[in-house]
Amino acid sequence: MAEAAAELLERAARRDAALEELRALRVAVQAVPPAALRPRLGEHHLVALFGLLGVNDREQVSACVSILERLLQALDPLYVVQNLREELQKGLFHPDDSVKVLTMSQVGRIVEDSAAVTEILHSPELLRQIINCIGGEKIAVAKEAIKSLSRLAQSQEGLEALFGSSLLGDLRNVMATSDVVRYRVYELIVEISSVSAESLNYCANSGLIPELIGELTGEDVLVRATCIEMVTSLAHTPHGRLYLAQQGVIDKISNIILGAESDPFSSFYLPGFVKFFGNLAIVDSPQQICERYPVFMEKVFEMAESQDPTMIGVAVDTLGILGSNVEGKQVLQKTRSRFQNLLSKIGHQAKNAPTELRLRCLDAISSLLYLPPEQQTEDLLRMTESWFTSLSSQPLELFRSISTQPFPDLHCGALRVFTAIANQPWAQKLMLDSPGFVEYVVDRSVEPDKASKDAKYELVKALVNSKTIAEIFGNQYYLRLRAYLHEGPYYVKAVSTTAVEGAE
Repeated sequence: MAEAAAELLERAARRDAALEELRALRVAVQAVPPAALRPRLGEHHLVALFGLLGVNDREQVSACVSILERLLQALDPLYVVQNLREELQKGLFHPDDSVKVLTMSQVGRIVEDSAAVTEILHSPELLRQIINCIGGEKIAVAKEAIKSLSRLAQSQEGLEALFGSSLLGDLRNVMATSDVVRYRVYELIVEISSVSAESLNYCANSGLIPELIGELTGEDVLVRATCIEMVTSLAHTPHGRLYLAQQGVIDKISNIILGAESDPFSSFYLPGFVKFFGNLAIVDSPQQICERYPVFMEKVFEMAESQDPTMIGVAVDTLGILGSNVEGKQVLQKTRSRFQNLLSKIGHQAKNAPTELRLRCLDAISSLLYLPPEQQTEDLLRMTESWFTSLSSQPLELFRSISTQPFPDLHCGALRVFTAIANQPWAQKLMLDSPGFVEYVVDRSVEPDKASKDAKYELVKALVNSKTIAEIFGNQYYLRLRAYLHEGPYYVKAVSTTAVEGAE
């Protein structure tokens, strides 16, 4: 087969390969491992195949793309950039998106290779064309371009190339294409800024980060909603948070939330702004963020207490994030009865709301109730128990009823709630006292699909790994749980049948 592929490659190299032969070559190269093709593959073969892309024949272009995809896998990225630079540049200009995707995937390989990446940095024309690809209609091409440029900017030389030369002008030119493309460039700038304080410095000095912040705090509510997601990404890094604080951005976001009461269009951007503070609290300090920006907590409670399902969903997500660590839990506990009342509403929504909101409530409840074993002090265990009992008059039965419904997502969501509390003694006592609950846990027949079996197995594992389970559940149940854990999530009991003479 390698011989046949080599012969067909020679015909293609002479530029007289008919479409039939290109089809045959496509089949041949797919049947041979790329490594076996390498010794027979010369630069002239590849140049010729790239040349055959320059026709207005979709089938021929498609065949050549498939062949090149296979052949280029056999080549070192350094070889590709040194010998096919011109072909790559033409490929990025090609009107057919499949050729652009092929070429961008090669650029992706080159920028990941420490030896090859410097070749691209010394190719301003190729870099310029990669930047122009951000403005392409095909999102796959734009994403690959963003990824490659972000990777390039991880070195000092790359930062200099992008921000210390005429390429910054090319970035600005491509931004002017449309609103969508402008946001793609902002996405790239935030990705680069997240790498290090130095990267952020380059992006800030280019004027692009200040422009993004200007749009975030401007008057256009739809633009605000888009920009806040990117600024939230920036806040995930310590140097990003420091920059945002120094520029007064966090205070501005807080003030916009404060002024949202009088803005009839605030529903467009409020969810994103509240999520921003939720993320900030969890990567920083929940207590400090909530004390410094009290408007954030107040707004979360207002949204959770509202009748708007969109706002309730965002508030529930944010409470789940905030309460995912002990410090956040203690912040919520300080609000006393207001949070307890809110839990009752969340429990009600988990039972009665549309499916998507029910799932979000279940995930938030799991996050709020989970306590790692090393943090299970008497006070914190009392707190999670009181939160659990605030969810409903019969919370264990509430989640058990959800777990028996024929909707896999809800079923697994309810099992995750049980798993969250499974290592807490008060919850183990509740489970033992609930008629039939332990039998339900070890009953494999109620799990219809893989996700449900996995979720049930996690519950069993959490129970078995608890230090108090043997004492509370007793030996008989403890051994059954251990057997379940040992058998794994997908165990099926063998059923033996005996043939009886004369039976039909």
